[in-house]
Amino acid sequence: MLAEAMCKHFNYTYAPSAEQFWMHGHSSETSYIYVTTNSLTGEQLRALSDEVGEHRSLLICCKAFEEPSARALGNLTIRKIPGAVLDRCEWGKDDYSLKIESLPMMQEDDDDDVPFAPKRSGKQDAATGDLFADEAEA
Repeated sequence: MLAEAMCKHFNYTYAPSAEQFWMHGHSSETSYIYVTTNSLTGEQLRALSDEVGEHRSLLICCKAFEEPSARALGNLTIRKIPGAVLDRCEWGKDDYSLKIESLPMMQEDDDDDVPFAPKRSGKQDAATGDLFADEAEA
């Protein structure tokens, strides 16, 4: 949900890759986006830069990162995730329930009302014959 929101925020197409963990979306054939809530160290940024390669660029959206090492990596652009986006995402919930502020009221249809049949006792009326009895018994 967060990766999709950040792709929309930066005008990227949300298309996560099954092969590369850092490919959450793309804006062109060589420009990708990676979204994480972790704080990235200089070592992690260098490893990402090496994996992305010089012929591609990667926009990294994270909560925090080490500033000096981030500037030395030419194929990475690093942005902090805006607080407004983080606040709209729910964290630590595994029930996938959605906040619904107002539900439309259900309208009752009078056409669907079927009158209830009166309850019958187990006794058979004398005027009504048994349908399954032999004709000789009736």
